[in-house]
Amino acid sequence: MTLLNNKQPLAHEVVEDSNPSNNIDFQTIISRRLNRRSILKGGTGLTAAAFFGALPLVGCSDDDDSIPTKNNGNDAAIPAQGDLKRPETLKFTAVAHSTAETMSVAAGYKAEMILPLGTPLISGIDDWKDNREQSAESFEWRMGDNHDGMWFFGKKGTAYDAKASENGLLVMNHEYVNSSELSPFGYHVIQDKNAAPIFQNRRLASDVRREVNCHGVAVVEMKRRADGMGYEMVSNSKYNRRITSSTTTQLAGPVAGSDLVKTKFDPTGFQTRGINNNCGAGLSPWGTYLTTEENFLGVFARGQDASQLSAGQNYGRERYGATENFSGFEYLWHTPDAKDAKIVDEFSRWDMTATSASATDDYRNGFNTFGYITEIDPFDQNSMPQKRTALGRFAHENCAYAPVEQGKPVVFYMGDDARGEYIYKFVSKATWSNADIGGGLKAGDKYLNEGTLYVAIFNENGRGEWKALIHGQNGLDALNSELPFHGQDEVLVFARAAADAVGATKMDRPEWVSVSPITGEVYVTLTNNKYRGVRDDQPVSASNPRSYNTGGKARGNDNGHIIRWAEAGGDHAATSFDWDIYLFAAPNDLVAENLSQLNDSNDFSSPDGLYFDPRGVLWIQTDDGAYTDTSSCMLLAALPGNVSDGAIQTTSVGQQTRVGMPASNDNIKRFFVGPEGCEVTGITMTPDFKTLFINIQHPGNTWGAVAGGSTPRSATVMITREDGDVILAESFV
Repeated sequence: MTLLNNKQPLAHEVVEDSNPSNNIDFQTIISRRLNRRSILKGGTGLTAAAFFGALPLVGCSDDDDSIPTKNNGNDAAIPAQGDLKRPETLKFTAVAHSTAETMSVAAGYKAEMILPLGTPLISGIDDWKDNREQSAESFEWRMGDNHDGMWFFGKKGTAYDAKASENGLLVMNHEYVNSSELSPFGYHVIQDKNAAPIFQNRRLASDVRREVNCHGVAVVEMKRRADGMGYEMVSNSKYNRRITSSTTTQLAGPVAGSDLVKTKFDPTGFQTRGINNNCGAGLSPWGTYLTTEENFLGVFARGQDASQLSAGQNYGRERYGATENFSGFEYLWHTPDAKDAKIVDEFSRWDMTATSASATDDYRNGFNTFGYITEIDPFDQNSMPQKRTALGRFAHENCAYAPVEQGKPVVFYMGDDARGEYIYKFVSKATWSNADIGGGLKAGDKYLNEGTLYVAIFNENGRGEWKALIHGQNGLDALNSELPFHGQDEVLVFARAAADAVGATKMDRPEWVSVSPITGEVYVTLTNNKYRGVRDDQPVSASNPRSYNTGGKARGNDNGHIIRWAEAGGDHAATSFDWDIYLFAAPNDLVAENLSQLNDSNDFSSPDGLYFDPRGVLWIQTDDGAYTDTSSCMLLAALPGNVSDGAIQTTSVGQQTRVGMPASNDNIKRFFVGPEGCEVTGITMTPDFKTLFINIQHPGNTWGAVAGGSTPRSATVMITREDGDVILAESFV
């Protein structure tokens, strides 16, 4: 029978929860650390002048409470044109809550929708039609779906220029698809209850092909408009490019050539097909794009094959959510009939079931070729994307580098977006050289293929440590009882299990990471946790001190928070750090739980996207389902202080916790509200600070639809000041 189902859950609504370890919760650690001595040592920390001025890097202090300073060196690929002074206060008028179909932006600004789903990147491709009849193949040259992380790469001539704003390449992720709004047939499933469990629901080849091509990355050349306001796409630019879930990619680093990634497609283990579920993004200091593979689990299926695999192999799969008879999320890319394939194994490659005697005769290892930071050189349209395996395999949300310094290692921070997962950093073996700016993928080979992957442990004394994930150290060897590690390739492919083994601290869905260019402190969004105070393994504690029931909803902490830390001595390669909680999200009228003193102008829920612009302004984006009866998802501007600049508070459940400097209309304000039903995500700014780009995912109603159409479309939003001045210009007056 044929089933038409337009109500299937969206991929972004599925939150993985596959950590069985008994590692101590971050929340428990915080509660233990808050002794009288640490409270007395916290204080308010900063004067107003220090808070709003050019702050030094702040590291982990020893008992003398000294605050070391250091020179940040150059900013490498970070835009560096214009006045880099941070505003002292935010002077724009805050945007009101809104649940309208339209978007709203601060007074004096203009927000325009550009580059929606289906936009042709070259001539000869028909414009998007509301009946969604465009071919699956055409999406190899169209904007994909659910725009996410992105970066604007300044371009001068044919080369990357971090200071150029007149012309540039806008590179962005396409995280997942809204199946029911992409195909002319809606979400079309053919049911066969007599088939094997993972094949009882089958999809059409054309629908799967369309979705495969809608994932990935788009590279779009942009030029400033003739009137000097905003940008327009350069149609038919040689740089315009799509990289999809069918594009051949290179495996680079310690996992390349490993038995763990050998497949029928490439028995040598050096290549795979596709990048997938690309969420947040990052920039490299040398000027390439770092895209992340997050919910890659959802496009794979696994049948009944446990008996053909070792206990360790089974554990390695299950640790990433791939249990037996797992059919994936709603994608079902493995299910179309083989006779409808246009390339060899077009659909069967998404089935990781071990069906043959050898891994090179099936796709049991295909799963292991996804979940990496992937480097793309947008200026070389013929280059092959590089999956940088040294940075580990997990549900990468984004990737942020610390300010680089000549002669020191390059450091990247990453979060694993799933309940109970971890925060990581990678420290390169090679030391930074300014000469590598503009070096493309060769520079990536130098800095990203060799180095040390660390995972964070938050200690009870208020400090933390980074534990190295190196084969042969810290129990990461063949004697490990849960998963024997026979080499560094296994440590990296099964980074989650390695992190379990070294005692990493379980966190609540670590999402975007951003590093302050002023203080060097690292910020991470923890979006929410509906199980806080509900499940035994998610107890209320100092780091997550709220478990509450509002509006008839189940108990839990629906609103989320942002944590931050300072590395010891201001050195990002250090193995210890000091930390606190920067900001708790909450509706302003939820008085007992509003620990950061948010008001009607700056309250929010479920922080997700996070971006420090080069001036030190922190931009916070939301992906919320808890506060949407009051306001759609939003973008806020903030001026944060430093670790330990707040005070100790006690919540309604009697839990003490340290909260950062209170919010006010001077230091955090709502700047933009998206259309009903959306997520606000992806953010970048031009080097001259005159244009801000953000992305809108899964909008409701008809936002983004063609004129007279009814199908909503994800799109990019381009924000400029009406007078052509820099973003937040009013705050410098």
